[in-house]
Amino acid sequence: MEFSQLRIFQAVAEEGSITRAAERLHRVPSNLSTRLKQLEEQLGVELFLRERQRLQLSPAGKVLLDYTARLFALHDEASAAVQGGQPAGDFVLGTMYSTAAIHLPGLLAHYHRLYPAVNLQVQSGPSGELLEGLLTGRLDAALVDGPLELAGLDGVPLCDERLVLISEADHPPVRSALDVQGRSVFTFRQGCSYRMRLEAWFAHDHAAMGRAMEIESYPGMLACVIAGSGVALMSESMLASLPGRESVAVHPLAEPFASATTWLMWRKGMVGANLNAWIEQQQVVFPPTRVRAQDIA
Repeated sequence: MEFSQLRIFQAVAEEGSITRAAERLHRVPSNLSTRLKQLEEQLGVELFLRERQRLQLSPAGKVLLDYTARLFALHDEASAAVQGGQPAGDFVLGTMYSTAAIHLPGLLAHYHRLYPAVNLQVQSGPSGELLEGLLTGRLDAALVDGPLELAGLDGVPLCDERLVLISEADHPPVRSALDVQGRSVFTFRQGCSYRMRLEAWFAHDHAAMGRAMEIESYPGMLACVIAGSGVALMSESMLASLPGRESVAVHPLAEPFASATTWLMWRKGMVGANLNAWIEQQQVVFPPTRVRAQDIA
């Protein structure tokens, strides 16, 4: 096996398509098909199964994908070690949209200044997708809603958030979900942890949540709420950053729905020089005040 073959295999596994993987790697699809076939012949197994015009990993492919992530991590760690243990190479960080907008810019700038040899890549998405990226090895670390008690993951807290419900400016005070039951809710797609918190809030108060309207940006959510089309849940820090925030009514929630903690998570045993450097810088900017995820399990 060659690293170039494994790069191709990983890209196809993550994209579910040779064509999309070829676009991502800036190569022609026929080349990827040939290299994958050679890899399968070398290993003596099928790595993919075709299902509904999408390539799905075979059982053997799932095993190889896990080892591929570990091999790449060891490769980067080895590169850093021979360079004096300094962070270098690729580091892929996942983050929730709100964290990317509010808390990440300063950390990114600080990290880039200290470790210019690191190719830091940031991918935004809902917490559910980010966790999947961690478990499959697509991400080296991720900033997600926590705390989490998933087997195989470890982490440290980044910051605490206060969550609020927003409605049009003239809406009466919202004391429970019953006050907004049946109303449309603007939220991110399935897998968003804040969406799950909102669904739990409605369920807790035995109120019917209205139609979930999926929008991929907080400014878009705010604009729809201002127009009187429904309600939305977001952190106070996110709301404070948005133009037009004075045009909505802000309703605090009762615990356990009023607060959330953003955590930096990674796979246990996969802490290399790049991630270690990130953790150190994160704890300088956001001094730790809580225990690690593994300590609460």
